[in-house]
Amino acid sequence: MELKGKVAVVTGVSKGIGLATVKALLEKGAIVAGWGRNAPELQHAHFHFFECDVRYSESVQNAFDQTIARLATHVQVLVNNAGLGIAGYLENMSLDDWHLMFETNVNGIFYSTRLVLPGMKELGEGHIINISSIAGTTGVEQMAGYCGTKHAVRGISHSLYKEVRDYGVKVTCLYPGSVQTNFFDNIESVQVTENMMRPEDIASTILHALESHPNYHHVDIEVRPLMPKGKRTK
Repeated sequence: MELKGKVAVVTGVSKGIGLATVKALLEKGAIVAGWGRNAPELQHAHFHFFECDVRYSESVQNAFDQTIARLATHVQVLVNNAGLGIAGYLENMSLDDWHLMFETNVNGIFYSTRLVLPGMKELGEGHIINISSIAGTTGVEQMAGYCGTKHAVRGISHSLYKEVRDYGVKVTCLYPGSVQTNFFDNIESVQVTENMMRPEDIASTILHALESHPNYHHVDIEVRPLMPKGKRTK
């Protein structure tokens, strides 16, 4: 897809992967609608922020309606990035924390995707990027809830691409390993280090998938830091 002039929606844009993706899209000439609870520190003529909490369908609908009203065109790219993880043993996990993860990581994808698909199908072109995690391909101790949500993202992505591929719409699921973001702020067992991937690295992979030939489809992309514990000296 040629990104110049295309309209892209990115969720969870206040920082991290979302903000890096917004900046990368803007550099390519895209018009970007950022949906999030908090606005990023970013000023650009082609960036438009709309307050949105993806946990709530009414909030997503409102952000979508405002996006279409302001930009007066269909959405051609959707990056479902908003998400969070809470650590803890399953038996000790609070109902509120469990629901928060599923409402954000899973329901948010449903609420956002269902609104942009009709326009993409009408255009005969579109690309949805869903950010899962390597936790969506395996199990991680004390992360059962988070892993459950990211496995769901994988299942949604695999089913959806088969539903929309014949309309010229792509669905790509991305599985990052550890990234230098605020994701780990509330996970005491993990410390953010320079050996993790950068948000800009993930954004570059998203652009690579978006800019591919119309008949070339990245279904799954797994990315990890090459040296998560640093380079060996001997």
